[in-house]
Amino acid sequence: MNPVVKVYTNEKDLEADLNTLKDTGISQKDIYVLSSSEEHTEKIVSQTELENVNYNRQDIGGYTYKEDEFLRKLEILNVKKEEAEKYIKEIEQGNVLLIVTDQRIKGAL
Repeated sequence: MNPVVKVYTNEKDLEADLNTLKDTGISQKDIYVLSSSEEHTEKIVSQTELENVNYNRQDIGGYTYKEDEFLRKLEILNVKKEEAEKYIKEIEQGNVLLIVTDQRIKGAL
């Protein structure tokens, strides 16, 4: 099944949605955050009360900003290649991706 992917240009909106996921009972193991900067993503995640969110490197390979690496990570999370290429462009523009593999959240974000 394809995960739910949402693109963020605003950290506050991402933080709010991360907290909503937590409050909804979505497991932290089903939540991934990707950006071009590991430090930036770690800062966002640390500002929520979620402790085990997978950001950039955990469970989906080591962190290196390369298009091929992001394609591989998105493929591991079952994002279709055409969609992954679109999301990589978003990452290159400085946006952050929230990826949720729990299908219960579909339509809620």
